[in-house]
Amino acid sequence: MDQPRRIAIALGDPAGIGAEVVLKALANRRVQQAVEPVLFGCRRWLLEQHHRLRQRGQQVVDPQDLHLVDMPLAEPVHCGQATAMGGAASFTWLTAACRAVLTGQCQALTTAPIAKHCWQAAGHAYLGQTERLAQLAGGVKVSMLFTARSPQKDWRLNTLLATTHIPFQQVVRNLSPTLVQRQLTVLEHFCRQYRGQPVLKVAGLNPHAGEAGHLGTEECDWLEPCLKAWQALHPGCTVLGPEPPDTCWLDAGQAWRGHGRAADGYLALYHDQGLIPTKLIAFDEAVNTTLGLPFIRTSPDHGTAFSLAGQGLAREGSMVAALLAAAELRPLSTLQDC
Repeated sequence: MDQPRRIAIALGDPAGIGAEVVLKALANRRVQQAVEPVLFGCRRWLLEQHHRLRQRGQQVVDPQDLHLVDMPLAEPVHCGQATAMGGAASFTWLTAACRAVLTGQCQALTTAPIAKHCWQAAGHAYLGQTERLAQLAGGVKVSMLFTARSPQKDWRLNTLLATTHIPFQQVVRNLSPTLVQRQLTVLEHFCRQYRGQPVLKVAGLNPHAGEAGHLGTEECDWLEPCLKAWQALHPGCTVLGPEPPDTCWLDAGQAWRGHGRAADGYLALYHDQGLIPTKLIAFDEAVNTTLGLPFIRTSPDHGTAFSLAGQGLAREGSMVAALLAAAELRPLSTLQDC
């Protein structure tokens, strides 16, 4: 990162903590050295947030010193109050920021949290920002990866999700050998940036990974054969699993604290299976990264936190990590072939 990278920053739901964590993160010296920010949001609202935070003694960057694409709010916003208007604003800001990257005005995208139900209330029927970005990029296949750099050693915790924002009852219907093998290939491509012959772990679906069919048969019926078939086609990589979900990330927790080695990547079969251990291990450092786009997109691993908005209590660590990752990572063009 010899030169600062121009990063488009969509400020998220205006009633949430997006403005706070962005203004705090941009005051971080490492971020200032690595990132040339271009913000997408409402200038008047951002100045109000800055004034509120300064009154509370918070260390934040002055919006007057930032490059901001001003997209005014239609009406005043109250911190912590989720509305359709806030959903409409965050949708518009995200769309403009993404287009700035697609047209080459910016080099990567970092997004503050949005509220999916506010998007729905505003008439935008997307499961989340990831799906909107995939559409804007031409309908590409995308994957959701959470990555965090260990503070104790030169190692990254990388957790990829096989399925993302779907109800739990739909998980089994959406899982398939084809999906799991594709996601393993995506994870392998990403992890090869950090280790030439990566070790990947795949979590089982059922308790104890089915315990030989006594607690569920998905592992025996198709997941184990699926992993063996993928391994045969990828001899330069080691895949382990299906692992019991309750112990799959134990080595990651130990490695995070600087003890021993861990796998280079973990494949979770559904959202909370991967997010619970990742957030327990690295909540303030984890970054949501969208793989498969023609550009890098990162975001913090938390939501809008409406209950904290306007109080100056939000921690900016994950946003700092998201901005640094946006400056460091490069898109992997090979993912579209997976």
